[in-house]
Amino acid sequence: MPSYTVTVATGSQWFAGTDDYIYLSLVGSAGCSEKHLLDKPFYNDFERGAVDSYDVTVDEELGEIQLVRIEKRKYWLNDDWYLKYITLKTPHGDYIEFPCYRWITGDVEVVLRDGRAKLARDDQIHILKQHRRKELETRQKQYRWMEWNPGFPLSIDAKCHKDLPRDIQFDSEKGVDFVLNYSKAMENLFINRFMHMFQSSWNDFADFEKIFVKISNTISERVMNHWQEDLMFGYQFLNGCNPVLIRRCTELPEKLPVTTEMVECSLERQLSLEQEVQQGNIFIVDFELLDGIDANKTDPCTLQFLAAPICLLYKNLANKIVPIAIQCVSFPPMYQLNQIPGDENPIFLPSDAKYDWLLAKIWVRSSDFHVHQTITHLLRTHLVSEVFGIAMYRQLPAVHPIFKLLVAHVRFTIAINTKAREQLICECGLFDKANATGGGGHVQMVQRAMKDLTYASLCFPEAIKARGMESKEDIPYYFYRDDGLLVWEAIRTFTAEVVDIYYEGDQVVEEDPELQDFVNDVYVYGMRGRKSSGFPKSVKSREQLSEYLTVVIFTASAQHAAVNFGQLFLGMYPEEHFIEKPVKEAMARFRKNLEAIVSVIAERNKKKQLPYYYLSPDRIPNSVAI
Repeated sequence: MPSYTVTVATGSQWFAGTDDYIYLSLVGSAGCSEKHLLDKPFYNDFERGAVDSYDVTVDEELGEIQLVRIEKRKYWLNDDWYLKYITLKTPHGDYIEFPCYRWITGDVEVVLRDGRAKLARDDQIHILKQHRRKELETRQKQYRWMEWNPGFPLSIDAKCHKDLPRDIQFDSEKGVDFVLNYSKAMENLFINRFMHMFQSSWNDFADFEKIFVKISNTISERVMNHWQEDLMFGYQFLNGCNPVLIRRCTELPEKLPVTTEMVECSLERQLSLEQEVQQGNIFIVDFELLDGIDANKTDPCTLQFLAAPICLLYKNLANKIVPIAIQCVSFPPMYQLNQIPGDENPIFLPSDAKYDWLLAKIWVRSSDFHVHQTITHLLRTHLVSEVFGIAMYRQLPAVHPIFKLLVAHVRFTIAINTKAREQLICECGLFDKANATGGGGHVQMVQRAMKDLTYASLCFPEAIKARGMESKEDIPYYFYRDDGLLVWEAIRTFTAEVVDIYYEGDQVVEEDPELQDFVNDVYVYGMRGRKSSGFPKSVKSREQLSEYLTVVIFTASAQHAAVNFGQLFLGMYPEEHFIEKPVKEAMARFRKNLEAIVSVIAERNKKKQLPYYYLSPDRIPNSVAI
């Protein structure tokens, strides 16, 4: 009688093993086997991290194996099990891989297909079509869209982390990491010990050092030592944690009435301010988004304020960016803060008294912090990546090549965002306790910023060009741009290779119903059907698909790393969803390209007192949550 060798791999995360009964049956083109209990005498099967093998003998030839059915039944109490994969050795000596990488909970049957990626058109057998359809029907019941706040991108329908589907919840280790990181953030900020410092005026700048006392690394130490200097202030707009706001100024706005006479002492080329603008030497950062946003009023004993400053910057003869004018509130702010020119919004200059100028820069940094946390980080990486993740789970079956490509890049994304809605941005969360935008201001900001959340703004080269920041010759120290373009191109090359493997022409892309549903879900629910977003409702070519996938991966990995700082590696895929040799070869080339980028960045950083490594691929996580 034919005999198969079944190898079962259990996950290595905490509590991945199970003591429940595990049964297996094989479905082939010529028949279906009986259900077999996978059990070895005097052996503890399916322990955490174990790889167990079993001989399964069947009564007759089954033909080509199409599906593997796994059934888990309670032994004593329900015991969740994380199944990585099953490998099947056929009587003819062939090996077939069946990826799973899922939690199996309760008394259930899970049906697995082999690991070859397939488009819907490739499935001509009824049982495979049916399996594909049922998987999506089940997923669409589990992954439901919900409006957390009006005007936000839709998010997962779950009030708390435990309401999420088990497969996307943090595993125990990651859950512990989240709690520890949350606690560590509180410890680093000394929220409890120094809460009085946030609730009253600070006496001197030494108070800043008390906040930094537990944050120790090369960059933070250098920033702490030089943060008052104009060169450091300008550098942070290029290579700090929010390097996406600075743009080349092509025309001075009417709401910023700066004259040549006001800034003459800062201009080094013997030109007027207007001539400097024409030559491309003037840059601007406008915090108009904050104009009229309500400041935090959750603590009646603490007055908090928000400003909407406008900062004008200059490229000096050393090609360094320095501030030359800041329109901001006067001090103390006793009125509504806005961008209307006048006595209540004076223009501060480097020639002003030392601390007047320094306080103006502090207001700018404060505004930059709020935009960074709420828009650059939360909205434009976390919430956008969640949209991609939900749409992927709803519309792409596990066998689809695009699911296999993207799943690593949305790992734990929905879980960390759900945790954030529970603990950070919710009512009485950390934002309300520590941010001037707490108490609803951060919600207003996201609602207002949605109009600027466009597809083009997520395409890295286009976003850089739209701000007039593309010239390496004119702006030589913009490492965020330089490194980001290298990583973007490496990802684009990789996605193009994968797309070409599975889509032999543009028509195949256009006629892939699951892919089109995925893209449409992002547009309808994530972007709320806004035509002005520029997000496509469909993709019609391989080139367009490659760019779209690059946006998804870059946003979740590199862009998030640039504004959050990562710990794990881009290009590493520990879960082997792809089994085909051409894709594995493409992955190897991708990793090689990334390694070359690491070398380029490392060589440049050797010469820098303040190295920029946030977009070095060996520091970029695959997703926003890893």
